[in-house]
Amino acid sequence: MSKRIIHTQAAPAAVGPYSQAVAAPAGQLVFLSGQIGLVPETGVIVSEDFETQVRQAFANMQAVIEAAGGRLENIVKLTLFLTDLKQFHIVNSIMAELIPEPFPARSTVGVSSLPKDAQFEIEATIVI
Repeated sequence: MSKRIIHTQAAPAAVGPYSQAVAAPAGQLVFLSGQIGLVPETGVIVSEDFETQVRQAFANMQAVIEAAGGRLENIVKLTLFLTDLKQFHIVNSIMAELIPEPFPARSTVGVSSLPKDAQFEIEATIVI
């Protein structure tokens, strides 16, 4: 199997042993690594505010999707990770605002912690 690694300076660099995204095979199916609310230029969490972190994570995800040659419409599966599931309504609202219908499949997972003390992480699978 051949694969193509996707990387863009418009999203934060990987903070561990993973790529921003991987296209396989022949660039049709792309698996994006999780994005948290890091500012691409600094690698620092954008804010302590949950909504601000969610918006930055979505912006980072969109930058990686675009670097792969896709658009938000190409998302087929999202996985959301929250350290506080009581904040889920905020994510739902932002997702409804940013992601065009028909909506992709989605899973939501409550976790005890995330890298860099983030409160939210999002990962996606796209088809281009």
